[in-house]
Amino acid sequence: MAIEDRKLLPVDFDELKASLDAAQMLLEGATVVSAHRRREVLHQRAVALANSRHEVRQEVVTVLAFQVGGERYAVKIDFVDHVLESRGMCSLPGAPRHVLGALLSRSRIVPVLDLRQLLGLEGGGMSDLSKVVVVEVEDEAFGLAAEVVDGRLELPRAELSQPPPGPFLFLTPDRLTVLDLTQLGNPAAARRG
Repeated sequence: MAIEDRKLLPVDFDELKASLDAAQMLLEGATVVSAHRRREVLHQRAVALANSRHEVRQEVVTVLAFQVGGERYAVKIDFVDHVLESRGMCSLPGAPRHVLGALLSRSRIVPVLDLRQLLGLEGGGMSDLSKVVVVEVEDEAFGLAAEVVDGRLELPRAELSQPPPGPFLFLTPDRLTVLDLTQLGNPAAARRG
C-alpha cells in the first residue's frame, strides 16, 4: 500500500496529550482524576482557605526570657533596647547592693541591677552574670544582669496567671515570671517615690 492511498485523519494534540498523561499516571500508580472531581477538590480547598481567614488569633505577650539565680524571668520585648556582654562593667562605690555597676551602652552610661539582690535569690559571683539586658522605661535606661539569655518568646495571654506579690506582671505554667519594670528599678520612679 502506498502512502498516498492512506487517508490521513486530523490529530487532536490536546486529546492525545491528555491520554498520554492519563496513561503515565496509571503506570506510576496514580489514579486519574476527572475534571469534575478536580473542580470539587479545588472548591473545597478554596472554602477551607477562606474560612482560615476568620480564625480567632490567640492574643500573645512577646517577651525576652533570661535566667538569673536558677530562676527564669522575662521582660516585655517592647522595653528591651538590646543585650550586651557584661565585660567592661565599672563598679560604683557607695551604690546600693542591688546596683552591680555601670556600663557604657550606645554613648550613655547605664546602671546595671542585680536581680539576685533585688528579689532575694541565691546566686554565685559576678562571673556567673555574663549578659546584661538593657531596657528602657519612661526614657530611662538600665540593665538587668543575667546568667543566660534564652531569647524571644510569645506567651499566650490565656495561659498567663497572677504572679506572687512583688515586681511581677505574669506567671506562666512552666514558672517563667514576667517582670514589671516600672516597679522593679526605674530610676525615674525611684526619684519620684
